[in-house]
Amino acid sequence: MAAFAYRIVNVFTRGGALTGNPLWRLRGRRALDDATMQALARQFNLSETTFILPSDRASARVRIFTPSYEMPFAGHPTLGPRTWCAP
Repeated sequence: MAAFAYRIVNVFTRGGALTGNPLWRLRGRRALDDATMQALARQFNLSETTFILPSDRASARVRIFTPSYEMPFAGHPTLGPRTWCAP
């Protein structure tokens, strides 16, 4: 598998490190296939895993996966990547 930059961040923190709602996010210049994105989400087993991809219509495209399925939208994983979304 290719190497990608990723981070595990805490969204909606109140007390600093190791608080809030954890989110795994990956940014890449090319899309992974759906099965690989789902497998990565299952492997990290967090409530949401985001994949930040290039977009022809916006600054970035965000795909959100739980360990079981892809979500069309959710606030926590949409807000979390904002500080690190440029591919």
